[in-house]
Amino acid sequence: MTPTHFAFSSAFMLGLSGLAFHRTHLLSALLCLEGMMLSLFIAMSLWTLQLGAVTLALSPMLLLAFSACEASAGLALLVATARTHGTDRLQNLNLLQC
Repeated sequence: MTPTHFAFSSAFMLGLSGLAFHRTHLLSALLCLEGMMLSLFIAMSLWTLQLGAVTLALSPMLLLAFSACEASAGLALLVATARTHGTDRLQNLNLLQC
């Protein structure tokens, strides 16, 4: 495993472990998801550059577009929960109260 592969796989695993173990605030969960998506984007970009395949050059841009859509939807959910519940703590969110 090359050092670049190790760096991006460890960045993805760090974001995944942060998402799994640090679930106090919605904003921290969204930041972990965004870090995972950015590590995937950089890894896919480097992979297409190493292979030299022109047909795979569009896939990192599609991933980046989906990442931007995920970030905007997550921020909209963050604003909506902060307005309705008064906080972004995940323990205070209960679907039965809505």
